[in-house]
Amino acid sequence: MKKQNYIIIILGLLSAIGPFSIDMYLPAFPAIARNLHTSVSSVSLSLSSFFIGISLGQLIYGPLLDKINRKMPLCAGIALYFFASLGCLWVTSVNVLIGLRFLQALGGSAGLVTSRTIVRDLFSVSDSAKIFSRLMLLIGISPILAPLFGSYVSAVWGWQYIFLTLSVLALSLLIAVYFFIPETKPQDAVRGGGSGKYLGILKEQQFYKYAISSSFSASCFYVYLANSPLVFMKVYGMSAPHYGAVFALLAAGLIGASQLNGFLLRKFQSLMILKRANLFRLATALVFFLLSLSGFLPLYALLILIFIILSCQGFTGPNATALCLASFRTNAGRASALLGAMQMLAGALSSMLVNLLNIRSALPLATIMLCFSIMSFAILQTDLIFRKFNLFKENRFGLPFRNN
Repeated sequence: MKKQNYIIIILGLLSAIGPFSIDMYLPAFPAIARNLHTSVSSVSLSLSSFFIGISLGQLIYGPLLDKINRKMPLCAGIALYFFASLGCLWVTSVNVLIGLRFLQALGGSAGLVTSRTIVRDLFSVSDSAKIFSRLMLLIGISPILAPLFGSYVSAVWGWQYIFLTLSVLALSLLIAVYFFIPETKPQDAVRGGGSGKYLGILKEQQFYKYAISSSFSASCFYVYLANSPLVFMKVYGMSAPHYGAVFALLAAGLIGASQLNGFLLRKFQSLMILKRANLFRLATALVFFLLSLSGFLPLYALLILIFIILSCQGFTGPNATALCLASFRTNAGRASALLGAMQMLAGALSSMLVNLLNIRSALPLATIMLCFSIMSFAILQTDLIFRKFNLFKENRFGLPFRNN
């Protein structure tokens, strides 16, 4: 049990390396823009490049995890992340920063896809949602500590030291993985037919339904990440330290919900929790949109609504992940990679969409969140569109879909 706890902690930190890389430097956007003689919008493109890199990276590591083993690709990815983080210390151009953040994401994506794969290797399907909720606790610490730490480091030493901190984190994780993470790849992981390929996995109903729904669900969170510096600091006039504190407070909802999810799973099925959370988020997003449209959205109301929306992600994330990967054992690496890539690609498109908008109020954020909430809810409730176009293989794994 003690060894298992060590493994879960390390897996949680590997899962958090991506979010930590995002949240820590968000408060430093204005400082980076001033230092590189560019705009905040241009700096935010480094966020888009990070999302793109972390999406493509997972697709690269997925087959490697199934064909080689779990640890070797993971260690290689962490090493790439380490060197890319060091390179960010000396950038003098926003274009170079955008490129290095892409490489940093390629490396960090190994931690995301491998952690999910190892959970699928070590734990039963019934327990995996609980384990993902525990991982969410460590992931959720990132939005609380990272902005606060990033604001402090940027103000005292300069934004470059944020990337020095990330380099130290990567080196520590590389050592921890080498000594404490066992090789968990099943002996028959490379066997299997067409479903071992990405297209085959995508056609499985057990995968695509929850993967697409969770991608739109995650987009609500990612568009918040991309918009929050502009909305809180530009529209509502927050300082960088205040923004970091508010960002941490809102993230507490995500953490609390993920841990409450673990207790609810003792009495309720993952699918039931997932559907209820999607419905509640949709209702909250609709209220957010209507208040923004009316022009009456005081700061306290904005914070309450976003707190609720982020809390819903604490329920949808672990349960959707467990349901997505339930049918895949011999090709868990590919399935995990495809799920992560879809979610991060949605994040990249969301953050790029922000750059096309002229942010003068919270209305663009509310509108996008409402659209993503509607799509996530609709896909989860029905699969008639997919049946019409015959985009999946009917219940290949013999799993019960009658309650879906």
